[in-house]
Amino acid sequence: MKIVELTAELVIGFVMLFLVVKVAGKKMIHQITPFTFISAIVLGELLGNALYDDHVHIWYIVYSLTVWGVLLVLVEYMSQKWLSFRGIAEGKPTALIRNGMIDYEALKKSRMTLNQLQSLLRQSETFSLREVAFCYLEANGSISVLKKSRYQKTIREDFQLSPHAVYVPTTVIRDGEVLIDELRELGKDEAWLQRELRT
Repeated sequence: MKIVELTAELVIGFVMLFLVVKVAGKKMIHQITPFTFISAIVLGELLGNALYDDHVHIWYIVYSLTVWGVLLVLVEYMSQKWLSFRGIAEGKPTALIRNGMIDYEALKKSRMTLNQLQSLLRQSETFSLREVAFCYLEANGSISVLKKSRYQKTIREDFQLSPHAVYVPTTVIRDGEVLIDELRELGKDEAWLQRELRT
């Protein structure tokens, strides 16, 4: 009987976590802010405790994950609605380098060393501090770098070349199956695809 209960709890916990993440949005996964980091830990802890505690029933899992999911969605809604709340929930970027000058006070407040800053810059393909005009530490811990003009990558307009159109490649066949939605998005049909495959 314990195996059946455990299986039911695992399946329900899995479905509930899936729904919470789906409803809370992709941002929770991609942009880890301090709030979403804590939320992920709490969600895992709620489910873990519920699974391994004999006195906790399936409804505890459903209730606790539902309440936590509703709170996550509420915080996301409030962040989108009110700018002041967004600053509290997500934090603000910190300028670590301004006009080519390192702000050591901002580094100290961010609890970063110069070596850590240099490491993050190297990960952003910037190997010299001299190249950086501005550098911001984002709320999720990544950095955004604006290089000085002479170190920026060249673009077509720099050589007085006319810009050309850019297209997003679209997959219309995956694993041997025709993707009808993608064809419709392109304004094409299966007959067009058959003609293209024959040529």
